[in-house]
Amino acid sequence: MSAAHRLTLGGLKTLTRLLCRIDDAQLDRVPAHGPLILVTNHTNLVEVPLLYTHLQPRQATCFVASVRWENPFYRWLLDGAQMIPLRRGEADVTALREGLRRLEQGWIVIIAPEGTRSRTGKLQRGKAGVVPLALRSGAPLLPLVYFGHEGFNDNVRRLRRTDFHIVVGEPFRLQAGNRVVTREVRQAMADEIMRTLAALLPAENRGQYADLADHPRRHVVPLEPPPSPPPI
Repeated sequence: MSAAHRLTLGGLKTLTRLLCRIDDAQLDRVPAHGPLILVTNHTNLVEVPLLYTHLQPRQATCFVASVRWENPFYRWLLDGAQMIPLRRGEADVTALREGLRRLEQGWIVIIAPEGTRSRTGKLQRGKAGVVPLALRSGAPLLPLVYFGHEGFNDNVRRLRRTDFHIVVGEPFRLQAGNRVVTREVRQAMADEIMRTLAALLPAENRGQYADLADHPRRHVVPLEPPPSPPPI
């Protein structure tokens, strides 16, 4: 990354801290190394620069709609931050391969399964695009949610700071078991991933995934805790 990009990203981190009161203590739960798929909800554009800059020095990337590269400034910024362009509305094999390559190199790949901003802070139906990446890579997934910043745009106009809460859950892997991974199974897996996010959110933000108790997990498998060190 060039010095100009590092300076720009440092400025974005400072700006987000000026605009928001960021409750980011739980980011310490993000592993310090190794491949990781970080699954998140998506309410506001401020989430991307905030999370990306606060995860540094870990190498992280996320999928961004390819139309963003049509703007020269965004193209310069996104290329410098090594984001992955994604063609929405189709199976983008090139983006999937690039995501797999980054995971093989030990990066964090950030994915918002909703695909688009909810704007209200309530969860929308998740899309299944994260499933092939998780199954093919075998990388662990870590749920992370944001809330409290639903009124960010209004607060900026009124020169008010916005509360921005981050909650990090427990890591897991996705498994198909003996099932053939059909379109319906991929969607069922995506819905299970979304329920791990819903469980971290206040009840009023769970949206389409408020019915947590009615859906046992079949494909989300918690990671085994590391073995205890031997006694000295």
